[in-house]
Parts: sequence; C-alpha cells; structure tokens
Amino acid sequence: MGDDIRVASSEHAISLLAGTQHISVCICTYKRPQFLKPLLEKLSEQDTGGLFSFSIVVADNDCLESAKALVTEFAGTSSILITYCVEPQQNIALARNKAIGNCVGDFVAFIDDDEFPTPCWLQTLFKACHEYGADGALGPVKPFFDPEAPEWIIKSGLYDRPSYPTGLVIDGRKGRTGNVVLKREIFRATEQWFRPEFRTGEDQDFFTRMIERGHVFVWCNEAVAYEVVPPIRWNRKFLLKRALLRGTNSLAQPNSKVLDVTKSIVAVPVYILALPLMLILGQDRFITYLVKLFDHLGKLLALVGINPIKDSYVTE
Repeated sequence: MGDDIRVASSEHAISLLAGTQHISVCICTYKRPQFLKPLLEKLSEQDTGGLFSFSIVVADNDCLESAKALVTEFAGTSSILITYCVEPQQNIALARNKAIGNCVGDFVAFIDDDEFPTPCWLQTLFKACHEYGADGALGPVKPFFDPEAPEWIIKSGLYDRPSYPTGLVIDGRKGRTGNVVLKREIFRATEQWFRPEFRTGEDQDFFTRMIERGHVFVWCNEAVAYEVVPPIRWNRKFLLKRALLRGTNSLAQPNSKVLDVTKSIVAVPVYILALPLMLILGQDRFITYLVKLFDHLGKLLALVGINPIKDSYVTE
C-alpha cells in the first residue's frame, strides 16, 4: 500500500502555527472521481471570513487507490493543505476512522464525495458551533438533479431529506455525516469512533453514543450542501438494489429491534396490494412504494440469513 500524501502550502502551515482555529474537512471516497474532482474545486472556493483555516483529508476506500492520481494532481495546484490516505478494507466506518486519524486542528468536518457545498458552508457551520456552544453542527443535504432528469424521479422525493429549524438540538437518529462540523476533542484517542460492524447507520450510532455522553449537536439550516443525483441513480434497478442493501443492513445493526421486523412483516403485503393503485396514480408514487417494499424485503431476507447484495456500496 502506498504512503499517505500530505501537501501543505506555506500559507496554511503558517496559519496552523499562528494558532488560528483549524478545520480538517474529511471526504471518504470510493471510485467516484467524477464527483470528487468538482467537490475539491468547490472546497477550494470556501469563504472562511478570516475566522479559521482549513485543510482537506481524502480517505480512499479503494484498495487500488483509484483516487490517488486525482488528489495528487489537485494538491499540486492548490494552496490548501491536502492529505490522501487509504483504507483498503471496504467499510465506510473504517474509512471515516482513517480520515479522522489524519486530521489536524480543532474541528473535523465531513462531506460526502458526491456532494458539493455552498460558498459559505464551512463558515456557517463553524459560526453555529460557537453561537450555540455546541460540540457540532449539521446542515441539510438537498438533491441536485441534471436538467434531463425525468419528472417522476424529482416528484418521488426519494432523494429528499428532512430539514429542521436552526438551533434545534438533534437526537441520535438525526445524526448524519454528509454535512457536519464536529469539535475534534470529542474523538477519544483510545476509541474506535465509527464501529465497522455497522454496514450503514454507523453515523447514527456514533451520534447516539456521543449524545449519551453529554455532547450537544445542533442543526444549522443555512449550511447547505447538495447531493448530485446523476442518471445512474434514476435507474430503477439501482434504486431497488440500494433499498435491499439498506434494509439488509438495518436489520444487521446491533440495536435492531423486534419491532422493526414486525413492521416489515406487516408492511410487505400492504405495499404489494397497494402497488397496482400506485401505478394508476403515477410512476413517481409507484416507484416510491416499490422502493419501500424492497426496504422491508431486505430486512426479512436478512432475518432468514439471505444477503441479496454482497457489496458494501451500490455504485451501479
């Protein structure tokens, strides 16, 4: 495995030494250079307002180091400190832990490799942490569709995520790592921060444990990031495979409850009976119900020991 890459400009090295508060922006990536490159470019345009400095950590979850050339090229032309590291075992929790292990400074931010931020994204989250005296601040992730996206995928709401009032203290179930800034001090050196036994939902588990320890995290609705929804994600096969994986993984989580299984046993026949009516009402409603059906089917298949999706990620 190749060595980690760390490239720092003199400007950022000086800012770290001068005592300016510093944020390490973490990106976990897996074979998505078409998204990673524009994300790095958008991050280089962040307006800090002179309040802090920031650097970037890219944790490649591909043992073949497919993101290395791209990151090396970006580092060679950017004034931003950038670190490239590899987590060869395909597991998002381990990739997050690898990224955190390469962080410097006072805060750790996370943004997904298929997202891009608004120009004041990082500054807005940073200010929210200080204004509310919180250990972290989370912002909304909104879908960004190609102009050719079919109307049904937009109307379906499958890529819509909930938003909350700014200042709301979140519970663990609202915890996400797609758009967040966290105080670095909450990461204890002796602890495995994100637990690899979670194939998904490792972020909710992390926030739940941190909240139980007394840490406080707030919502910041103005700190917007956008998730790119490319044509592959309009594909019905992709949507259903991802639903099966999500359902399978949710049951595999250590905190899975009997109630979840009971809901799925009831939901599967209900959704099957509802599908013909949904088809009459429109493709957007039909696909939405079909995805929900596959979510529940994934749970029931996992219950009897069947894992229909072997990969950790659904990329195609």
